[in-house]
Amino acid sequence: MRITDWDTDLAVVELDVGAQHLNRSDIVHGGVLTSLLDTALSLAGLYCSVPGNVRKGMTLSLTTTFVAPARSGLLRAIGCRRGGGRGTFMASGEVLDADGNVVALGEGTFRVRRASQSPEGEPA
Repeated sequence: MRITDWDTDLAVVELDVGAQHLNRSDIVHGGVLTSLLDTALSLAGLYCSVPGNVRKGMTLSLTTTFVAPARSGLLRAIGCRRGGGRGTFMASGEVLDADGNVVALGEGTFRVRRASQSPEGEPA
C-alpha cells in the first residue's frame, strides 16, 4: 500500500492486488478493502504540512460496505474528512478498482492523539 495523494482533508492510497490479497473465491478479501479504507480515512484527518513532523490518531469506529468484487489490478482508496473537531473527526470514502468501479464504501470516526491535535503536528 502506498500513499499517492495527501493534503488537508483528503488522502488517497493505492494497492496493486496480488495473489496474497485474494480469498478462497479468488476475489480481494474484505479485510484488505477494510484496511485500505481505514488507512485512507484516518490519513484524511491527519495531514501535517510541516516537513519532519507527524500527526497520529486511532480508529474509534469503522463501517465498511462491500459493493462489488475486485479480482486484480490496482485498487485506489479515497478518504475525505467530513467533520469533527481537534480531538475527534469523521471521514468517509470509497475503494475503486482499476476501471473506476466502486468496490467498497466506508465511514469512520477517529481520535487524534493529544500531542498531534495541532495542524503542525509533532516531531517524528
